[in-house]
Amino acid sequence: MVKHIVLWSFKEEIGEEERAAVAVQIKEGLEGLVGVVPGLKSAVVVTNPITSSTHDLCLISELESEEALKAYASNPDHLKVASIVRSVTCNRAAMDYRE
Repeated sequence: MVKHIVLWSFKEEIGEEERAAVAVQIKEGLEGLVGVVPGLKSAVVVTNPITSSTHDLCLISELESEEALKAYASNPDHLKVASIVRSVTCNRAAMDYRE
């Protein structure tokens, strides 16, 4: 198994109302890829960080293998959601590891 963890911050120009709405959209979009993207076993998007956090959103996902992770990155369904994420976020940080 491979864990894929990504953290994002919202762009400064994204207001609080828009943040709340787009966070729901991102959560539903990324979590909805389970069962759609081959090899993606689970996906959880955290949208309610506590005040000590340095980022606004976190994706914690599990894939079958590194090959599945590579395929996920270029999957058209994933790319649709990723384009929404990129339009409202910055400061992306990621870590992938084998478990």
